[in-house]
Formats: sequence, structure tokens, C-alpha cells
Amino acid sequence: MTELKNEIRISTPGRVCLFGEHQDYLHLPVVAAAISLRISITGKKRNDRLIHIDLPNISRIEIIDLDEPIIYAEQRDYFKSALNVLSRKGFTFSGGFNCVVEGKIPINAGTSSSSALIVTWINFLTRMSDQSVILHPEQLAQYAYEAEVLEFSEPGGMMDHFTTSFGGIISIDFFPEISVHRIVSPLKSFVLGNSNEQKDTKIILANVKNRIIEIDAKLKKIDRDFSLFNADIDGISGYRKYLPEVQFRLLNGTIENRDITRTARAELNKTDPDHKKIGELLNQHQKVLKEILGISTPKIDGLIEAAINAGAYGAKINGSGGGGCMFAYAPEDPGKVKKTIEAAGGEAFIIQSDEGSREEIWRESE
Repeated sequence: MTELKNEIRISTPGRVCLFGEHQDYLHLPVVAAAISLRISITGKKRNDRLIHIDLPNISRIEIIDLDEPIIYAEQRDYFKSALNVLSRKGFTFSGGFNCVVEGKIPINAGTSSSSALIVTWINFLTRMSDQSVILHPEQLAQYAYEAEVLEFSEPGGMMDHFTTSFGGIISIDFFPEISVHRIVSPLKSFVLGNSNEQKDTKIILANVKNRIIEIDAKLKKIDRDFSLFNADIDGISGYRKYLPEVQFRLLNGTIENRDITRTARAELNKTDPDHKKIGELLNQHQKVLKEILGISTPKIDGLIEAAINAGAYGAKINGSGGGGCMFAYAPEDPGKVKKTIEAAGGEAFIIQSDEGSREEIWRESE
């Protein structure tokens, strides 16, 4: 077999959710940042109909025959689901290709490794397709969301796909329609701390999501004008008699997180934001995530405490919770914060905000 020579490399960042954790699937606003840990797919066309995918980070190889029906062999069969979604959108592939997938984003740790993979894969596929299309970041995010979430009836939202596609620091509104706004205020270094605790994202997301959706549905039956988007933190006390205490606390925490996100977004949109206030808002957000949503863990709490003691302005768990990563905002001495997190038992990375999904290399192979 003779390989064609054109080679392309697409890379996509991971992400941290600065504000609005467990809010996007409720159509409440979020603020997120793409980070300087990325995943890449490098590949070139073949003159047959096979797709050969090498995944050296997990010692795995996948082969897809384009002449065979693309049937999922497992839940979250993302390489195939992306092909199926794109096929329904009208993309075609006359030939296959070889590609290598490599990354530095912690896997299953709350930093959007799966979404970044799918965004990278779709960005790669559409360019390698017969149509040779470069998607707008919003379209790329939409297709990736379909391939990851809708195709497998997953409980997640769209924050990860938009953040990794657009890059930088963005705020996303989902109501009354999706709108993405870039935040241009400069933020300094963060330190990402991986607890290396395994977590089940699907179960955690579904548990928290289903609980608040049940509350929302119950209150809408009582008051058809009730809305998580508009409810006032002081005004919700009138609903207390209709809810068990655990449900009322979750409702209160959801509204509090929404308001923290709105306050943070207003601060971040200033020309000269108060960096210590941003840190304090991160701490407030973490308090709700830990004490009300219950998604933090003792080890992550320890990493957060260590980071704060080392001079970080603020810190919180990142992602769905139950393990995975935390991050700290550390403008003054990120190196010290990194060492302290490592001493507390975490794997640490100094990170900055980074560009979205992009083509990095186009060259003729020798």
C-alpha cells in the first residue's frame, strides 16, 4: 500500500471551569478557560478505505473500515460517533488515513480530555473529508456536543465543547439562546492539581443534574413563572415549605453559584479586574460545591488548602467532581503553589489560558 504524503496536525486545549460548575446543563451562565495542556491528532491520507488510529498514551490501536457499517462497539465510542454525526451532516470520505493521537491533558480528571479529543477529531475529520471544510468554532462545538453527549444520551452540557473550540477565557449564556463572549481581561497563572482519584463523571453529573431538575419541575408545578434563571436568592425562601431541607439547600446552592458566576463575569470584564476578588469568588464557589453539592473529596480539599496556604488567591475543584482535578489562581508565585500541591500528594501543572482548536502543522512528509 502507498500512503499519500500530505500530513496535518490539529490540536485542542483542555479546559477549567472558572465559574458555573454544574450550571451549563441547567442553561445557566458559565465562565471557562481553555488551558495550555493540549491533545493533538497528526495524520495523513491513505489510498484505501481504512482509518488507522494509534493511541500511544493508552497503548491502544483502533481500526475503522469505511466500507463497513459504523456500529458502536462500546458506550462512548467517540471515533465512530463523530464519523456518524458528520455523515448525517453530509460529509464524505473517499479514502482512509493514518493518525496518531497524543495528549498532555489529564484523562478522566475534569479537564475536558474527552471533549477536547472529540473536538480535535472532528476538526481533523472535516479538513480531511472530501469537502475539506474548516469549521467555525461554534459549529465545531455543536458537532462535538452531538457526537459526545446526544449520540450516547449523556447528561453533560455544552461548556466543554465551546471552551475547547473557541479557546481563551469565555463566558457562555444558554438562555434565551446560546451566546459566547470572549473575556479579554488578562488573568495570570493558574496551577492545576490532579488528585489522581478516579471518578465516574456520568454518574456524578446525572446525580446532581437529576436532583436539581426534579426541584425545578416541582416548583414549576406550584408556580409556572418559576425559573432558575430569574429566581432571586432572597425570594426563594417562599418555596421552602414545598421542599425537603436537602432539596431547598440544593436550590439555594444552585442560585448562589449562578450569582457568583454573574459577579465574577462582571469583574472579569473590567479593564483592570481585582485579582484577589476573583480568588475570593473561586473560594465562595468551592464552598458551595463542597458543602451543598457534595462533589469535593478530602484529598482535593487538602490540595486546595495547601494551595491557599502557599499564596494562591483562590482555588476550587474542577469538573463534575468526585475526584480528578482542582486548580488554584496563583498570580504571585505559581512555582511555590505547584511544589506545595505536589508535596500534598497531587500532580501539578502551571497553566495559562490558551488558544482554541487549531491546525498546527502542514508539511510534506519526506
